[in-house]
Amino acid sequence: MFSDDTKIAVIGSGAWGTALAFTAAQKGGEVVLWTYLEEEAAKIRETRMSLCPVKGAGPLPPNVTVTSSWDDVAGSGIVLVVVPSVVVRSVAKSLGTVKLADGAAVVSCSKGIEQDTNKLMSEILAEHLDCPVGALSGPNHAEDIVLGLPSLTLVGFEDAGVAKAVQQRLSTEFFRIYTTTDVVGMQVGGALKNVFALGSGICAGLGLGDNARAAMVTRGLAEMSRVGMARGGCMDTFMGLSGMGDLVVTCYSELSRNLTAGRLLAKNVPLEECKRQVGQVVEGIPNTLSAYQLARKLNARTPLIDAMYDIIYNGQPPVDVLSTLMHRDLREEDVRS
Repeated sequence: MFSDDTKIAVIGSGAWGTALAFTAAQKGGEVVLWTYLEEEAAKIRETRMSLCPVKGAGPLPPNVTVTSSWDDVAGSGIVLVVVPSVVVRSVAKSLGTVKLADGAAVVSCSKGIEQDTNKLMSEILAEHLDCPVGALSGPNHAEDIVLGLPSLTLVGFEDAGVAKAVQQRLSTEFFRIYTTTDVVGMQVGGALKNVFALGSGICAGLGLGDNARAAMVTRGLAEMSRVGMARGGCMDTFMGLSGMGDLVVTCYSELSRNLTAGRLLAKNVPLEECKRQVGQVVEGIPNTLSAYQLARKLNARTPLIDAMYDIIYNGQPPVDVLSTLMHRDLREEDVRS
């Protein structure tokens, strides 16, 4: 379905988008890296480097064309959408006007759930496109990928054949891809892990110790699974790369923007100042509201998501929220209810 010279477009030139453009170019086919602002495109063309540089990373391969024009995206066989979740809908509308190659596939690499509608990123894209839409998610910090360090990820489409075709085109010696048809579960995991990473950062910032952070990750996985299965995902997915794998790396890696923001929240740094100090999009902040809304819609029990919602959107001090969590009624451990 796709060959090594299939044209690939990467929509979004942040750290993750640049890393995927770098990876997509490894087999030598044409790759287009699209960014919204022409001044950003011009700067990347001039330097051949990401606007979010990583120490030790090399320049973009010569077969990567950087542009701000949708005309250059036309004819692509695979399109990777790598923009902040809050702008996926507007990007989807523009992408829907582009003539892609026959048999093209679009992959959402953005992690989030739309506020109010509770729609996943692939569902938003599918509203505006008439080709297969899937998702890519896993423990994939851009910093490791642009350095060529071994990384694994998951790509999902409802059609297993499309998933395998994308897998073959994007896999490299250092980027190993697995496939799934559980597009729902993998996206719920990718969105909710950001919420728990904020919580992990708060635990670290408050000096609560390793036990508390391990509990945050473990019970976070339980809530992720509970919400994900209620949304239609499969339990096995949450035990894999887009669930546990992504959760662990985001909750413990010092490269995690959500972890960094959580540390600042623990010190009672105002939310807007947290965003400014991190300097890049902190997906866990809007995802906390989306996760809270989705959990209420599904009638799922989510004490950790509720706690993060109280901290971020109700302005409750983290130490007070911690006390409330620790004084809840004692119960049997169960991830499903």
